[in-house]
Amino acid sequence: MRRRSLLLAVPAGLVTLAGCGDDDKSDKAKSSSSPSASPSASSAPPPKIVDGPLPAITAGTKFGEKPTVAKGSGDPSKDLAVRTAIAGNGATVAENDYIQANYLGQVWDTAKVFDNSYDRKTSLVIQLAQGSIIDGWRYGLVGKKAGSRVEMSVPPTWGYGKQGNTQAGIKGTDTLVFVVDIENTFNAKSSAKGKNVPQSDANLPKVGTNTDGKAPSIDVPKTKAPTKLVADYVIEGDGEEVKADSSVLVQYKGVVWDGGKEFDSTYSRGQLTSFSLQQVVKGWAQGLTGKKVGSRVLIVIPPALGYGDNPPSGSGIKKDSTLVFTVDILAKM
Repeated sequence: MRRRSLLLAVPAGLVTLAGCGDDDKSDKAKSSSSPSASPSASSAPPPKIVDGPLPAITAGTKFGEKPTVAKGSGDPSKDLAVRTAIAGNGATVAENDYIQANYLGQVWDTAKVFDNSYDRKTSLVIQLAQGSIIDGWRYGLVGKKAGSRVEMSVPPTWGYGKQGNTQAGIKGTDTLVFVVDIENTFNAKSSAKGKNVPQSDANLPKVGTNTDGKAPSIDVPKTKAPTKLVADYVIEGDGEEVKADSSVLVQYKGVVWDGGKEFDSTYSRGQLTSFSLQQVVKGWAQGLTGKKVGSRVLIVIPPALGYGDNPPSGSGIKKDSTLVFTVDILAKM
């Protein structure tokens, strides 16, 4: 059985990737027309992938530019049509990876744009996993490289199914056309990227600076734990700053100050975690706010900002424990 993250301050399970990839409170304008999966449209057999037909991209032809896509000509393929319009040279996307991408989606027959991330100026971060995203994306983007622009024609079978998406104006018979700019891809081996920051305070834990995807070490000193929150860079990235209402994609490892015993880790589970900072313990929310994407952060959380006298059952955390975390901020969602 997969262990659930212990970070959440509320017993609601991990944050789900839905809508346009942003937390409800940070993007009131999002709709359900993004490529998130429909429950009844995610059990189709794998599609045959063909190279066309696909409508022309008539403007915004460079990677990262909002594309203009022509109306579909004639009947679309009954199979999944996929074309790499621009070939990138970054990491290869695999199934169950998280991708960071900009995209535009429209209906084949009408060229009506039903959703795009370019106007929101916020790329989508979503997992290519069954139940998280429509199957057209899950099958069409696997094997592509970061830095690529991919165009896809997705029949209803691997889109929103026979029920369509009424909010977006998508009928159950509509074939959808997507243009996707893959900016990055993340998996269980992803790590922080940046410059190492000196760890000179002998009274604080020392965190490993390896970026090979393995869990960094945490060496807790045999001194009294700090009574205030500590949130220091171990590796400083150069991405945008995390806000108090941001959702983030992270790697992390947590140990108890007294004894240094590990109690939770994405590395041990072999799976990244995503959540809103409004759904985690206060020490995490306060510690990550203002930190840059790409960074590794040491967070030392006193009991008042952690679990206090009510730690999660079965966690191995005693009452009034000080917690120590190393957190790699991979992406802001």
